[in-house]
This record gives sequence, C-alpha cells and structure tokens, in this order.
Amino acid sequence: MLNTFIRVSIIYILVLVVMRLMGKSEIGQMQPFELVIAIMIADLASVPMSDTGIPITNGIIPILALLLFQLIISIINMKSINLRKILCGRPTILIFRGKIEEEALKREKVTVNELEERLRQKNIFTIADVEYAILETSGELSVIQKPEKRNTIPEDFNIVPEYEGIPYDLVIDGKIMHDNLKHIGRDVKWLEKQVEKFKMKPKDALVVTYDGKGQIFCQKKSKF
Repeated sequence: MLNTFIRVSIIYILVLVVMRLMGKSEIGQMQPFELVIAIMIADLASVPMSDTGIPITNGIIPILALLLFQLIISIINMKSINLRKILCGRPTILIFRGKIEEEALKREKVTVNELEERLRQKNIFTIADVEYAILETSGELSVIQKPEKRNTIPEDFNIVPEYEGIPYDLVIDGKIMHDNLKHIGRDVKWLEKQVEKFKMKPKDALVVTYDGKGQIFCQKKSKF
C-alpha cells in the first residue's frame, strides 16, 4: 500500500509540474493538439498508478517526452503561421451580417439549437440581435451584437472614465503579500496603519485589497 501511495504521489507531482510547464492554455481553452497531449498524459499517468507491477519509469519517461514534444510544437506554432493553421485551424464565421451561415454550421457540425444555446450563455436570447458570431479555434464562440443592441459605454457619451488600474491583494488569510506591497510602493508599516483604521492587525484580516484609486477594502477573519 505504501508503494502504491508513493507511486501515485510521484506521478501526481510530475503531471502537475508538466501541466504548469505547458502553459495556462492547457488549463483553460485548449487547442486540438493541446487536448490530444493532455489526454495522452492522463492515460500514461494512470497505467503505473493502477498496476504496481509496471515500472514507474514506464509512465515518467513518456510523459516527459510528451512535454518536450509539446514545447517544441508550441515554439513552432508561435513562429510559423502556416503550421498554426494546420494545428489550430481557423476561426469560422457562423453568423455573418445577421445571417446564419448554414454551410459553416454543417462544416463545424453545429446545429441551430446548439448555436442558440451558446448565444444564451453570452446573455443573448435571440439570433436577431447578432451581427457576427465567430467559432474560435478553441471552441469558444465570440459574438458581436448589432449596433442598436449593444450595451452603451462611456465613449458613446464622450465620457472618459478615470484610470482604475488593477487591485492588489495585500493580505490574504492573515498573510502579508510583500511582493504586492512593493508593486504599489508601500511597506508593512504603511499597511499596518491602514488596517488599524479597521480596528485590526494584518494577521487578523481575511483579506485586504488596494485598488487603483487608492481605496482599501478590509475584512476581518471569522473566529470559527
């Protein structure tokens, strides 16, 4: 049993490291060649975990080989547009200027009902509101609504909003995020003074954030 636990732990850590090295796209929307490699890695990892009679290297070496293969393909994919078209394909326009492209639907094996379902996932409940719908190579559907159906934005009223920047987590579960403090040009003493305004110390905070406008959000940890 201990042997099985050790084998599973090694394979788990290896697969976790490999997926991280492959990049974030493997965790999000995959391209076809990325999905193939992810499936193969899962299959290879399961063999030495389920059968202790098989040497663990029979799983480790093929997984590392796939990692190398994936990294090589990713580099070539970035350098060559022609190869990118072969590996990833091209986006397909399913709705063009408000009209459904039937041939494109057939080619991509997408039914009208599936198209409507994907539009609803984008909070669009009628095809009549759509100017363009593009099926991306990752399988995601990008939608451009007709001008009169789009949500208004400040630019429509000649309004220029203030710069907001990105919020930084300064404390998470009582732990000070020192790197984020450096990013905003502050130190621990400054943080402590800010948190004191909420009648607590950093170690007592569940979360402390700092946004682009200099506003601080702070919430105390529960005692439970």
